[in-house]
Amino acid sequence: MSSKFRFFRDIRDKTRALGWTALLCVALLLATSSVEARIYIDINAPSIQKFKIALPDFKNFSTRGEHPELAARLPEILSNDLDLCGFFSPMDKAAFLEEEDLALTLEKIRFRNWSVIGADLLLKGAYTCIGRSLEVEIRLFDVFQGRQILGKRALGDISHYRHLMHRLGNEIIKKLTGQEGIFLTKLAFVGTASGHKEIYVSDYDGHNVRQITADRSIALLPRWSPDGNRLTYNSYKDGTGPVLYMRNMATGVSRRISGRKGLNIGASWAPNGKLLALTLSIKGNPDIFAIDLEGKIKKRLTSNWSIDVSPAFSPDGTKVAFVSNRSGSPQIYVLDLDTGREERLTFEGNYNTSPSWSARNRIAFVSMTEGHFDIYTMDPDGGRLKRLTENQGNNEDPCWSPDGRYLVFSSNREGRYHLYIMMAHGENQKRITSMKGDQTAPSWSR
Repeated sequence: MSSKFRFFRDIRDKTRALGWTALLCVALLLATSSVEARIYIDINAPSIQKFKIALPDFKNFSTRGEHPELAARLPEILSNDLDLCGFFSPMDKAAFLEEEDLALTLEKIRFRNWSVIGADLLLKGAYTCIGRSLEVEIRLFDVFQGRQILGKRALGDISHYRHLMHRLGNEIIKKLTGQEGIFLTKLAFVGTASGHKEIYVSDYDGHNVRQITADRSIALLPRWSPDGNRLTYNSYKDGTGPVLYMRNMATGVSRRISGRKGLNIGASWAPNGKLLALTLSIKGNPDIFAIDLEGKIKKRLTSNWSIDVSPAFSPDGTKVAFVSNRSGSPQIYVLDLDTGREERLTFEGNYNTSPSWSARNRIAFVSMTEGHFDIYTMDPDGGRLKRLTENQGNNEDPCWSPDGRYLVFSSNREGRYHLYIMMAHGENQKRITSMKGDQTAPSWSR
């Protein structure tokens, strides 16, 4: 064989080898991309296609079959979490095809039974009760690929089974989005179930409700500290007008922070947890002041003939959004704390109030539209205005989740005022409270 022919043959073989290698790499990349596309959720996308997820009853591995009711209750909690977060569509159990022995392992699951009914994801679970201890194991499967995505266990006291399931729900969110979940966060709100306006605290989903105040008067405007360890609120219990109190959530002790003559309302925490902004009328006109945690005035933030209320700090603590009627009607303004410059943000509508500034730098607020209150969001410069609620009664009191991806608000769309959760762009609006009376003025803590 001539050296010339051998040279061209080597080039041909190497080219062919490189071609097959390139094709193999492309195939692997496409396969990986396809798998990831099916299981990864881009939570920053403007619109999200929900994954259909099946959650059959959990298997009870307890020696004597203790607590059989948890077989259905545990997956129900997870199902509700996944439904509220907006990324999933839990499937009706009536559509499930029976499987023998509630198989948990990859080898025994008949994925065809789940793909036939349209499931994208399958969550299997089991639990074991030993005395007061509860151990729960979950396994999440990609039905299309027939493979396990996640396997986790959680152990705790059986009385805290909801907490355990929220922990596991957060693990699912972390796996599929790369972000922390909201399922272990807390809410504070005003409720009238007792016949008086009192402060209540609950899990993010409206469960495990605890009454915090028993003033038998009027308690208003609860606001969590950034670390979630303290709660400020207003109360009229002393008969001297709205006094600002701070409650230590670990000890349950409340103390007066600001009881100055006139107004002491609408406290908002600075991101560093060291200052509060609130409206005081000690100078005659309601203006916004900054005070420390002992109630000492540190700075007067606004000075105007108008009424200035509802302060809300920016996530970096350099600005404060607030409501003022200096233009003749309630509108939202922003104050630069470094320069003292004040700028009007809202120009549409004659009534704009209740600003709430998110960790992702969006401002939610309430605007009166066609005789009803609705929730809008905008950028800190007033741009990119977006309406989130429409034609569903009055929608008020927006408050962002700690991660800035959800809003809790109050609405009377079903008669009385109850609390609802929605995604930041307004999708997936779900009611979360079912107490007697009204539930309003929510505040969301990490």
